[in-house]
Amino acid sequence: MTDQNMPMTILSAEDDLDDCLLVEAAFRESGQKGNLHFVQDGTALLQYLRREGDYATPDVSPRPDLILLDLNMPGMDGRESLAEIKADPDLRSIPVVVLTTSNVEEDILHTYDLGCAGYITKPVSFNGMLDMMKGLNQYWFQIVELVGHD
Repeated sequence: MTDQNMPMTILSAEDDLDDCLLVEAAFRESGQKGNLHFVQDGTALLQYLRREGDYATPDVSPRPDLILLDLNMPGMDGRESLAEIKADPDLRSIPVVVLTTSNVEEDILHTYDLGCAGYITKPVSFNGMLDMMKGLNQYWFQIVELVGHD
């Protein structure tokens, strides 16, 4: 179990710089006391989680308490990386919330089948993103009991 007073770590896999900036601004404005890290695609996401390459040390790649995952990224997309995360015994306990522009029912059903913990269609405004981030903060870091991390 995690200590509710410890700063939480969120890892966002997002290839769009504007979306990264929007998520980061909403994260800061929401009052979340924690750390937000970004990777640009599914390959980098798995390298981060497995501490490979540029992410070899815990200082650079602290284990996330929550992953925000875009589906449509170049190279290894969100669907493929979600399948790998949930197939890995060392990673599958990390909750993954899909945060994407797609509201296609097939994507929603498929990602839940793969093991995502939630599916959110990206808000288009800053206020929408801020409300979403506040909701994530409250649910994942104040209500839910998460598994401890290193």
